[in-house]
Amino acid sequence: MAYAGLFIAAFVAATLLPAQSEAVLVGLLQARYVPWLLVTVASVGNVLGSLVNWYLGRGIDRYSDRPWFPVKPPALARATHWYRRYGRWSLLLSWLPIVGDPLTLVAGVMRERLGVFVTLVAIAKTGRYVALTAATLAYV
Repeated sequence: MAYAGLFIAAFVAATLLPAQSEAVLVGLLQARYVPWLLVTVASVGNVLGSLVNWYLGRGIDRYSDRPWFPVKPPALARATHWYRRYGRWSLLLSWLPIVGDPLTLVAGVMRERLGVFVTLVAIAKTGRYVALTAATLAYV
């Protein structure tokens, strides 16, 4: 049940909805759950959540005027600027708060290939969870 909760937290945190998975991961690490399994579950959930953003980006013309669409024009403009400036490599910053999730949406808008998207986002998101796990275990 704990792993499912982490998966859900990581999935939602990667979408454009406000959520955080790091606290859940740290709590489970402190409760002595299996670290590599926690990193795997969180990473898979987070990457799949980012795919939701990518798909929303692909259909932004259909969704952006809807009241429930969570990306405000300034955030979308900022992320688009980063993506145009740094290209697909900006996806390595998809783990960052505030700009990371809009970057994954912009990747869909810019029609980034799915394989490239998943690879770069997986590297970024997994790297963050590995670093957080290592830092937490150093103090537990």
